[in-house]
Amino acid sequence: MSIFTICLAALAAGSLLALGYAALRSAWIFKQPVENEELKRISGYVADGAMAFLMREYKVLIPFVVIAAVFLAVANNGMLKFQAASFTCGALTSALAGFIGMKVATAANSRTTQAATKGISHALKVSFIGGSVMGMSVVGLAVLGIGMLLAIGIQFYGSGVTELSTVVFPVISGFSLGASSIALFARVGGGIFTKAADVGADLVGKVEAGIPEDDPRNPATIADNVGDNVGDVAGMGADLFESYVGSIVGSMILGIAFAGSDDLKIILALFPLILAAVGILAAFMGIFIVRVKEGQSPSLALNKGTMGAAVLAAIFTFGLSYYFFGNGKFSGFNEYSVFVPAVMGMIAGTLIGILTEYYTGTGTKPVMKIVKACETGPATTLITGMGVGMTSCFPPIIIIGAVMIASNTMTGLYGVGISALGMLMTLGVQLAVDAYGPIADNAGGLAEMSEFPHEVREITDKLDAVGNTTAAIGKGFAIGSAALTAIILFSAFTKSVGLETIDLMNVYALTGVLVGGCLPYLFSSMAMTAVGEAAFSMIEEVRRQFRENPGILKNEVEPDYKKCVDISTSSSLKKMIAPGLLAALTPIAIGFIVGVEMLAGTLIGVTVSGVVLAIFMANSGGAWDNAKKMIEGGVAGGKGSDSHKAAVVGDTVGDPFKDTAGPSLNILIKLMAVVSLVIAPMLKSFWGL
Repeated sequence: MSIFTICLAALAAGSLLALGYAALRSAWIFKQPVENEELKRISGYVADGAMAFLMREYKVLIPFVVIAAVFLAVANNGMLKFQAASFTCGALTSALAGFIGMKVATAANSRTTQAATKGISHALKVSFIGGSVMGMSVVGLAVLGIGMLLAIGIQFYGSGVTELSTVVFPVISGFSLGASSIALFARVGGGIFTKAADVGADLVGKVEAGIPEDDPRNPATIADNVGDNVGDVAGMGADLFESYVGSIVGSMILGIAFAGSDDLKIILALFPLILAAVGILAAFMGIFIVRVKEGQSPSLALNKGTMGAAVLAAIFTFGLSYYFFGNGKFSGFNEYSVFVPAVMGMIAGTLIGILTEYYTGTGTKPVMKIVKACETGPATTLITGMGVGMTSCFPPIIIIGAVMIASNTMTGLYGVGISALGMLMTLGVQLAVDAYGPIADNAGGLAEMSEFPHEVREITDKLDAVGNTTAAIGKGFAIGSAALTAIILFSAFTKSVGLETIDLMNVYALTGVLVGGCLPYLFSSMAMTAVGEAAFSMIEEVRRQFRENPGILKNEVEPDYKKCVDISTSSSLKKMIAPGLLAALTPIAIGFIVGVEMLAGTLIGVTVSGVVLAIFMANSGGAWDNAKKMIEGGVAGGKGSDSHKAAVVGDTVGDPFKDTAGPSLNILIKLMAVVSLVIAPMLKSFWGL
């Protein structure tokens, strides 16, 4: 059986398993009962608002996708014109994954609330299964899209090293670009939406009006719950879909460029696809490990699922490595050459998650420092939180650097690519755990708004507390995977344009490093300013409703929820365009106007600066958030105290850090790298390289 047959069969089986699971579990979610009429009504507002936002966002993106596809079709020569179709396929599958995840998540939230009336095990089951649909949809659609493009490519262009390296893989790289494009707008747009609503709800509702979080009297509370879905379900799903596809495509390109025989090159090029397929199997098995009994910690059950999937993935990886590379099949290359980098990627992802939990988790030393600082006011709260975020940057960078050096020692740049893929192999279950968080958060808000008994809210609060931790870990994991993915995409770009070395004393390369280092700050300023402007509109609207309708706070009149949802939607869609164009057009402008040396320097600068800034923003924001939650739990004076007001200010600053600008930087560095990779053949021809 040829390597191509094995690869395509594995991809077909993996996609069928993932998408079949997603379809069956989606049907199961929608069959779960929602008996409380008030819960049905309020959850309907959330579901309608989320889907309305998503549809309006996709309508805005259609012209961008069409223009980009036309550019690829016109600018490319010969068979590479089909890159436009590949790009469109990547954009459509990414959008479809977001649609499926959003649809199921907004159905699972109310069903989780209802299930909480039967106990924590029932509530966890519904919320986690809702998240698992998103996870398995992402990996299933990704391997299905790449598999179909590979099958078509080898059928029409051929399966030799030359055909794969010059036509098939460059065409497939368009799929990664399509995924990246949708991911950026989903992350930026979703982040602006959710934080505008969150800031407005917190500052006017909790600080000025003194009403609890998720109080139905707050006009912005429905928009806040909608934002959890558009930012943390669709946005995170698109982000990791992009990383997953980018790591696979980048590893394939590095594999075909490996120094070895043609047989080894082809096996190395297709091996990442086979790893992705068995990773789906490991994630599938990990999902069924997640079980919790009454009285047990939900986090223990979730950790068992992710760790179990990782162990299974490591076992499967060793078996595959031995089958393809063992027994001296290739001189100087053995089963450990690929197995060790893959396992190092898995370990690195776990360590980054542990570090993220330490710097942002409830009760940890860094967060307790912020709680103490809240007692002396907002200024010390902000200073201490920023200090925690800055300190947290160093350990993950050391881990990423160690993995890169060790993987490169084992198998060169290809080993670095495999380590990135190893980190993402079990994405199906990792994303399930991450998407569970906003579902649990929404379930708690719906329980509060629907006036469920206190014991139900206690269960949803337990699930939400675990969800906050999984969300922080998910952000750390996303940043780590983005760093490695961007590096392998950059390496693939240098291979494609024939840059063997980059001379940092070259004035163009050095200028590029400086420009690239500045771009994450310019990009973040756009995102932060957009949140501030949208939040201002939201605050004014909530104040107006309270002022003109005093009966709202007396529970005599229902607030105008739709107006607040519309403010967040309109603001986010308008403000997401400029950051998106900055990321997409910068590599094109630099590459064609100045040259590949400056573009290479720019990619180096944006990756280094972007990764560090993303870690700082995500961790400082997460630490401020949990410091506030600890004070609301009764420490340092509790709710309503001066410490609580200072903590709310810190959390308000941290919200766009951790949920808008920080996560979007992941996509900035990956999108610029993949745009450069896609235009590499054009640049090579344009500059006569």
